[in-house]
Amino acid sequence: MIITKSLDKLAFSDKLLAQLFSWKDYKWGACALICLYISLVSGVIIGLQYDYATPFYSTTSIDILVPYGEYFRSLHFFSSQFFFLLCCIHMIAVYSKSERYDIFTWIQLTTNLPIIVLLLFTGYVLRGDSTGAAAGMIAENIIQTIPFAGSFLNELFFSISSTGLRKIYLHHVIGLDLLLLITALSHIRLYRVKLNDYQLVLAGVLLFSMFIPAPLEPDHAGTSYISGPWFFLGLQELLRYIHPFIAGVITPLLFIITLFFSQPGYKHSRRWLFLGGGLLFLYSILTLIAWNR
Repeated sequence: MIITKSLDKLAFSDKLLAQLFSWKDYKWGACALICLYISLVSGVIIGLQYDYATPFYSTTSIDILVPYGEYFRSLHFFSSQFFFLLCCIHMIAVYSKSERYDIFTWIQLTTNLPIIVLLLFTGYVLRGDSTGAAAGMIAENIIQTIPFAGSFLNELFFSISSTGLRKIYLHHVIGLDLLLLITALSHIRLYRVKLNDYQLVLAGVLLFSMFIPAPLEPDHAGTSYISGPWFFLGLQELLRYIHPFIAGVITPLLFIITLFFSQPGYKHSRRWLFLGGGLLFLYSILTLIAWNR
């Protein structure tokens, strides 16, 4: 009897360990693709109703006047957020298997993450609310601090103060989407996603967006501090302490470079991985400080 109970406990422990380590084998990339498809479809629906000339009015009109407009805006917002988070999990899960890629392919794949962040960021700006307007103003001021090329890059990507959100809108719906397609297409083609195999993920995103509305923050009189997007908070806090060029340009570039050189099997990859982990830890601390302001 005692031996039987001991064997049962051992089997249960082995099962827990198997479940704990099997998360890497889950198809996180396929789940990310499901969220990407939802984001694209809902984005087309929202884009047909959106007018970048009057962003905040257009966004509120979608919520109030367009049939199911608030739901589709929430669906687009949260499916995009889930897509980014699932891509990060997918990258961590398959990190040890990425040694087989050549350095060009690795750089091409890791470039997807900053592109997705830019897509999320431009989506925040296009809302036209207090958060979006503040984020756009900060980004425009940061890019203008780049020596020699700042004004040119601002005219190319932002120029919000002179042309409004037209360029942001074009980059969000065309430029960045095409760039993501170019960098990710060869990798996406490896997956054969069938919706029937991921009904739980699909239902989870659809139901979550049904009960949780996408954020929209109008201006409030007397507000002295506006929080940016959740992934922007650490940078927003860092701008309090150091020069905008170092905080908004050098620091993100340094983190992207650590991604490029952290491929397993690459010389000194562990050092680059440790550096990237340290930067991410410090950024998380800054994010928590900004979150509690």
